[in-house]
Amino acid sequence: MILVTGSTGLVGTHLLLSLTQKGDSVRALYRSESKKEEVVSFFAFAKAESQLQRIDWVQGDITEIPSLATAFEGITHVYHCAALISFDPYQFKKLTKINIEGTANIVNLCLANNIKKLVHISSIATLANTPNNPITEENFWDPDAKNSVYALTKNGAEMEVWRGTQEGLNAIILNPGIIIGEGNYQAGSGKFFNHILERKDLYPTGSSAVIDVKDLVALMEKVMITPLAQERYIATAYNITYRELLKEIAQTLGKKAPTRPLSSSLLQFLNFLDFIRGIFTRKRQITKIGYKSLQTQTLYNNNKIVEAFNYVPTPLDETLSRIAVHINQTR
Repeated sequence: MILVTGSTGLVGTHLLLSLTQKGDSVRALYRSESKKEEVVSFFAFAKAESQLQRIDWVQGDITEIPSLATAFEGITHVYHCAALISFDPYQFKKLTKINIEGTANIVNLCLANNIKKLVHISSIATLANTPNNPITEENFWDPDAKNSVYALTKNGAEMEVWRGTQEGLNAIILNPGIIIGEGNYQAGSGKFFNHILERKDLYPTGSSAVIDVKDLVALMEKVMITPLAQERYIATAYNITYRELLKEIAQTLGKKAPTRPLSSSLLQFLNFLDFIRGIFTRKRQITKIGYKSLQTQTLYNNNKIVEAFNYVPTPLDETLSRIAVHINQTR
């Protein structure tokens, strides 16, 4: 049986859909009934309600050993998708608990239960800007760089996976870019779509790399069955500027694209206001590292995964058209 952590997130939901379509027996670890219902709703949208019976739901948390140990009973393969995504320094303790300690728990239970293979979903945030440009898998973590708290803890999670491989665990790490797909448009990459729907006119001047969630899921399934292990792959489809991405989304949704760049002076001012607010609320939304990343042109090289798995990215317009259908049917 296959275990999926983070089963109610964007990647987890689409992975459950794909695995059940293939007839696989899947155990889904989930934390709350409300999040589980979101998965059920998505299966209904996909006209796949009958596939839900193939899912063995186990309520638990990767930071709680007892419930996690129960979830591992009878498991042979693990997809570890669970993580906390936050760039708020005040969330560092929680990020460490979930991303590092939670992953350590997963690795330890994989070893204890003789799991055949672990596929761990990390992030391009853990890859340094040097020495290669565009960035490749050889751009190892740079501890001297100014890294976000999210990147720090995702790197810590990777270290737990590599520690597991030294103890005999077969594992592969995928480092996806911005993952876009049908899901929650109030969080994560969904905010790009919400930005357009709310008719906001500002756009960041930087760039990053994106991948269709369905492409990522297909790659996850391929790396799981390959005899390869102890490898890392950058999982991206296209390098794209934020302006171009927002423009493509706007065109697909029939909305106006943003026309005004987010200037450095405005971002610095917003960062200052957010810093002052954070003193009282203990929450941050715009950090110095965060706003600089929005202005940085960063390129990623996906040749390794393209060549290893004959990966042909889904055209961006097809991805966005599919997401637009979901938005129009669920709003």
